[in-house]
Amino acid sequence: MIISSWNVNSVRARIENVKEYLKKFSPDIMMMQEIKTPNQTYPYDDIKSLKYENYVFGQKSYNGVAIISKKKLNNIQNDIFKDKNKQSRIISAEIKHKNKNIILINIYTPNGNPIDTDKYTYKIYWLDSLIKKLKFLSKKNENIIIGGDFNIIPSAEDVHNPKNYENDALFKLEIRKKLRELINLGFHDAYRFIHPEKEGYTFWDYTSGAWQKNNGMRIDHFLVSSSLINIVKDVKINKFPRGRQKPSDHTPIEIELA
Repeated sequence: MIISSWNVNSVRARIENVKEYLKKFSPDIMMMQEIKTPNQTYPYDDIKSLKYENYVFGQKSYNGVAIISKKKLNNIQNDIFKDKNKQSRIISAEIKHKNKNIILINIYTPNGNPIDTDKYTYKIYWLDSLIKKLKFLSKKNENIIIGGDFNIIPSAEDVHNPKNYENDALFKLEIRKKLRELINLGFHDAYRFIHPEKEGYTFWDYTSGAWQKNNGMRIDHFLVSSSLINIVKDVKINKFPRGRQKPSDHTPIEIELA
């Protein structure tokens, strides 16, 4: 089973890129972030034409998450914790794999910049809310996979110029500690589990020739619970969509379950 995660940066603006990716690589499940559309204008028919079911938690112009799947998913939820800002940033589902019932959680963590504003305090609040909810969920079901745009650079090895990001909400020590708190609940950073030292950038800014120079960062992740990490066969960064016309500034990360 291949599960993909991709911040598409507007599903309607990138629909041809999305369809091309689905046709070419055919993941079993794809989690999308920053779809930037309410449910009413989401391109259901385009996705359905490729034999995928759609589960959508949209928002006009900003944020928004969706899960698409070749098979029907169960127990879809978009309110697993209360968001004081009422932003569409999380959607979950349950899947069956290897006789295990797995909770799949798709997240779009707030960016948090600039750090001296409410945007940063909202990011801390949001991550704390997620941590609290995962403590509760993992007591009920230890089989959890969290994927999405975390807007967190885990370490200096995960960004082209770490010095430039010391006071950025993606790399501040306080934020990286929140990611460590999440992992310490019983998860593994799946990419680093499979590739301890390999570069794995998932984002390149549109400016300053970042893509051409490979000035990227790793901010899109899969966290996999300890009970499932032994069935993670591979994790790949698929750079194909980032090199296409009118691309998202992110590219998909794919996890393969044995």
